[in-house]
Amino acid sequence: MRPWSLCVAPMLDWTDRHCRFFLRLISRHARLYTEMVTTGALIHGDRQRHLAFDPLEHPVALQLGGSDPQQLAACARLGEDWGYDEINLNVGCPSDRVQNGRFGACLMAEPALVADCVAAMKGAVRVPVTVKSRLGIDDRDSYPELQAFTAAMAAAGVDALIVHARKAWLKGLSPKENREVPPLRHDWVQQLKGDFPDLPIIINGGIRDLDQALGFLDRLDGVMIGRGVYQNPWLLATADRDIFGDPHPLPDRHQILEAFLPYVEREMRSGVPLQAMTRHILDLFQGQPGAKRWRRTLSENVHLPGANPDLLRRAMPPRREALASEPVSF
Repeated sequence: MRPWSLCVAPMLDWTDRHCRFFLRLISRHARLYTEMVTTGALIHGDRQRHLAFDPLEHPVALQLGGSDPQQLAACARLGEDWGYDEINLNVGCPSDRVQNGRFGACLMAEPALVADCVAAMKGAVRVPVTVKSRLGIDDRDSYPELQAFTAAMAAAGVDALIVHARKAWLKGLSPKENREVPPLRHDWVQQLKGDFPDLPIIINGGIRDLDQALGFLDRLDGVMIGRGVYQNPWLLATADRDIFGDPHPLPDRHQILEAFLPYVEREMRSGVPLQAMTRHILDLFQGQPGAKRWRRTLSENVHLPGANPDLLRRAMPPRREALASEPVSF
């Protein structure tokens, strides 16, 4: 089983620990990633808040943002000590805030510095150290420049390169536009694998379902899906069987929700608002009878005083076998 066969992308404000716990209930094997955590936040901030995760989440990777090799090495060591299975360096985020901190996609202009960061992190931990990048930035977007960047990562000992198959414009486009406007070049990522056959290369960008993911796995080492999973989490339901060869019985949506409820109850007892968890499960029943009522009931009631996990039980659509005998109200 290749460790990066299917990954869920790190997404700021989305792939928090509640989201990851929920997704892990659907797939036992997909590799999960944290939101990006900056070195400054770990060195000076609340480490418990940034690093805590449930053991059920394994395999789970910590994504770091930074550009100082020694700080990244120290934070990578923290991540390993907390039990993360991989440390990933963000070299792909194009936001102004990230650029002002001198990390993210702007680092593609400094491959020697990124290589120093990777080497320092590799020297600090035993778990894999990976990099998530773009094809290029601004006018530095030729294939030879991507080759040179990859060669520097390989020479530094990177364990895998995750490539978002678009360039990034550092000025003039929002982060959302940078996910949609620059054209996809999946062929470049495949060509890169041909040029670096010994380096695990994972493709990201514009991949919406498992059929499309499977089409890449005979040529690449893995596929990373972001918004496609978040907006339709049930696409992970057959991943263990179809991608990882695990024949365990497929779950159904009701079983997943029933397994999630004890977690919700536990977290609420520790002070986590119900909405912090329900926001990740609104699309659980996408395309199923009762899905609109499910979303509406949660959205309209989760903020009310006294909202508790019973709200999820009341909003849950009837099981499919009950539909023939019980009317469904919307």
